[in-house]
Amino acid sequence: MGVPTVPVITQSFDELVTSIAYKKGIPGMRMVFTPHPVTDRPPDICRRYIEGKDPVSGKPMIDVIVSGLTQPVAAEDKQTGLIARPPRPRLLEPMTAEKLDQYFLDNDYTDGFPIVLPTEEKVAAMLKATSHRPDEMVGKMRPSDPHEAWEYTVEMVAVNAVMAGAKPEYFPAILAMASTGVTSLFSSTSSFARMAVFNGPIAKEIKMNSGIGAMGPFSHANSTIGRAWTLISKNLGGSGKPGETYLGSQGTPLNFSNICFPEAESELPKGWSPLHVQKGFKPSDSVVSLFSGWSLNNVAWFSSMPIHDVIRGWLEHFFSTSVSQATFILDPIVAKDIAAAGFATKEAYADYLVKNTGTPAWLYWQTRQNELKKAKEGVEPFAGYLKLGDNGVIPVSRFGRGRGKNRSGIEIIVTGGSTNAYWFGGDFSHVTSSSIDKWR
Repeated sequence: MGVPTVPVITQSFDELVTSIAYKKGIPGMRMVFTPHPVTDRPPDICRRYIEGKDPVSGKPMIDVIVSGLTQPVAAEDKQTGLIARPPRPRLLEPMTAEKLDQYFLDNDYTDGFPIVLPTEEKVAAMLKATSHRPDEMVGKMRPSDPHEAWEYTVEMVAVNAVMAGAKPEYFPAILAMASTGVTSLFSSTSSFARMAVFNGPIAKEIKMNSGIGAMGPFSHANSTIGRAWTLISKNLGGSGKPGETYLGSQGTPLNFSNICFPEAESELPKGWSPLHVQKGFKPSDSVVSLFSGWSLNNVAWFSSMPIHDVIRGWLEHFFSTSVSQATFILDPIVAKDIAAAGFATKEAYADYLVKNTGTPAWLYWQTRQNELKKAKEGVEPFAGYLKLGDNGVIPVSRFGRGRGKNRSGIEIIVTGGSTNAYWFGGDFSHVTSSSIDKWR
């Protein structure tokens, strides 16, 4: 627009913003950096940052800002458009298997583990599992919105499926995941994790495990399909480069295979719909549903309270960044106990949880400063809430603000081997569901 502009960025994002500016055709973009972090830092510290030096250039921040805003816009500053990428060869030069393994590792094409080398023969065998052409575009993927989106073909997905160790019969499921464009390695300073839940005939066809250890490393199908998502995200979606396209401060081991399992549909209580039917598909459809979140708690706790109320109590006091979304993964024993308590459907139990969970007082007031002001002025019902003290529970649910057909914001999935009445709860939320049959 011809207007001098100087973004103010924390120093941890130096590599990220420099790379993005270059890729978007603005290599000379004027920037100034502050120390990191600024979140949760009091105003006086932030003011000292501004009055101090840019930790990247070493120059006074105010001088860098004033200089950038007052210098005329140069010709290179007006450039637009993406930087053209040079074409890459389809095949590598011949090497020994040992050197190829090292080549893939050195170029960050792996998840740090050994891979199956994607020879022409193995890729061709993978491609036979789909009716789609090798050169057909499957989708686009990016680490997060500011980044450019990369396109990829059926053959490119097949290469990564081979690398992950997947069998050809798994390929339609992997293509369905790739077609969503959802990366498993999202670029955020918080360490996102992903989850893939499978429904329909595909689970039995390819021998996925929905029984004992369904969420663990015990099934070739579960493990390699989940791993393929990570490799696709890195190699076809531009994700997973620490400091540039991946910024999770601590990271998460869940990214390795991305919590990949099928729902135990044969173990669902009568009247409880499978997840894909809840999302608008037919029972006979094969579907993968993708979720995003940060954490899951494995709850192994026994009480004289009925299990449906134990879960309610846990949910009432659970909190995370995603305060209005929750997912429960129930062992079939737990699901059947909840159904026997009078909850004829998943939706009925989700509705019960919404209507019967409040918000811990300390958390309620943290996120409602306007209501806190009214409470101190004696305005009801807020004044009454304040009298409950920091250890009280405010009778206002954090849930009930779901998306699409799911108005509760609570997802319920059933899987496991019925060896005990255990369950997982966490902040995962549904992102999208995709047909696997389309990619056969």
